[in-house]
Amino acid sequence: MASSLPSLPHVPGTDPSSCILDTFRIAIAKRVSDALPPLTLDQAYVGVDYGKKGVDFTVALPRFRLPGKPDELAAKVVSSFQPDDFVASITHDKQFLHFQLNNANLIREVLNQIHTLTYDSPTTKPLYGSNTSGAGKKVVIEFSSPNIAKSFHVGHLRSTIIGAFLVNLYKACGWDVTSLNYLGDWGRSGKYGSQEELQKDAIKHLYDVYVKVSRDAESDPNVKVEAAQFFKRMEDGDESALVNWRVWRELSVKKYIEEYDRLNVSFDRYTGESEVGKEWQDKALEQLDKLGLITDANGAKLVDLEKWKMGKAVLRKADGTSIYLTRDIAGAIERYERYQFDKMIYVVASQQDLHLSQFFKILHLMGFPWANRLEHVNYGLVLGMSTRKGTAVFLDQIIKEASSVMHEQMRRNEDKYNAIEDPETVSQEVGITGIKIQDMAAKRINNYTFNWDRMLSFEGDTGPYLQYAHVRLTSMERKNPELLPLPPPSQIDTSSLAESTHARDIAILLGSYPDVVKTAMKTQEPSGVVTFAFRLSHAISSAWETLVVKGEKDLDKARARLWLYICARDVLGAAMRLLSIRPLERM
Repeated sequence: MASSLPSLPHVPGTDPSSCILDTFRIAIAKRVSDALPPLTLDQAYVGVDYGKKGVDFTVALPRFRLPGKPDELAAKVVSSFQPDDFVASITHDKQFLHFQLNNANLIREVLNQIHTLTYDSPTTKPLYGSNTSGAGKKVVIEFSSPNIAKSFHVGHLRSTIIGAFLVNLYKACGWDVTSLNYLGDWGRSGKYGSQEELQKDAIKHLYDVYVKVSRDAESDPNVKVEAAQFFKRMEDGDESALVNWRVWRELSVKKYIEEYDRLNVSFDRYTGESEVGKEWQDKALEQLDKLGLITDANGAKLVDLEKWKMGKAVLRKADGTSIYLTRDIAGAIERYERYQFDKMIYVVASQQDLHLSQFFKILHLMGFPWANRLEHVNYGLVLGMSTRKGTAVFLDQIIKEASSVMHEQMRRNEDKYNAIEDPETVSQEVGITGIKIQDMAAKRINNYTFNWDRMLSFEGDTGPYLQYAHVRLTSMERKNPELLPLPPPSQIDTSSLAESTHARDIAILLGSYPDVVKTAMKTQEPSGVVTFAFRLSHAISSAWETLVVKGEKDLDKARARLWLYICARDVLGAAMRLLSIRPLERM
């Protein structure tokens, strides 16, 4: 159903068809610019911000740098004020003007837009919250990138979670996205592997081999020398060294695909160090040598980046084998040739800040015009992440443990537990949600301490609490079959919701979701989306007692409230999916 509001002039960068709050902001900006010439509509629009505590929108007058005192400017806007379809009231407070929207229209327009973009979208996929800002642009996102000789370690978990979020975010903003998993797949385990163990559990076996090689190398220096020789044979394409390695790699990728599927993550392509050709690795050295940036240290080749305060970096070892910096440089060049991207993002821990700066700088020095399209999205460490007995930190064990704790919790409520078709899967999803939300709740650059009790609690801002909020909203339809199917939006009378501050608070939050997505795009931070999901869940939780559906005698009121809860479920579900979480319907 189309908006029934009067039409307004267009402001560049706004799109009321995907974010109805743009319409209300344009209406506010028009009032301000009409009252304060020579201020233009576009200039005024930039000054319309979300208000604090119970205020819808606020304009800070000094930011416009107009002649005259803020009081005089405010008086000009306020004196001509008459409530209309958009704005119900204006309050002048020192240097600020506070605007309250027309509740009835706000609520109706927001719910209409959510319904239309969720159920009647042109692509048949739910589109509420998405935009077309990246239409026609290509991005390559490299994330996760574990080492196949080491098990899926929790160290890769952050890159996986943040990367999966960025893939969803860029898609929601209209970009053409290619997701890459760049495996550390040049294993050096040579003679230690066993085919039988490999078939059973490739990743675990390769990890065991890795541990054994490392342990033996401590007592016997020859082990390291042999491993290095084996690696050189692999790099030189010696078939006898590569034949086993290919089996390892294939089995590892197969196992990884299962692990990722559990996390609701997938990749367009699994690539790896082994696929990077030698051609550009050699050319990179040649070009940097011509620029006078290569020095020799005992046969190893170093690139000197001192004048950019980036130190010196090894490009080739003394035995002639490549190092990961050289492979990264060559890999980036090959990717540009293949994808012609507008942007390429590397989701890598902040411990690698220097490495990434060196790598980007070298490509820049080599004269590639696209070198400024590379971005490093970094993140802090997870501290103290192990199973509760304090043993190994394989993701697999962490998920198993989180699932079993959740399973125990669910069993305590026998009736609900019996209504769940597949408690194993549900408890696993809740456990994974706990892990992911704990990871994304704060700014990604912060280190955080992994906390079992906090993560799996249903109290406070945790993953299980979010799933519970979604499940409770989903149950509204099950519990009120007599109200279904709801009539089309044009026939639902939402006027009763306008009298409820709870309904209004929920509606303005729902209306802000497209902005939450745009802000996340600017900051590349999942934490803003997590905060939004909790704010929405809290607003709904405060409304249950007053906006009752079951037992409400007035059918118009009951229908309007049910519709509000269904729209809230759709938006909460969209935010969870953006965070790569699978929203549950029962738990």
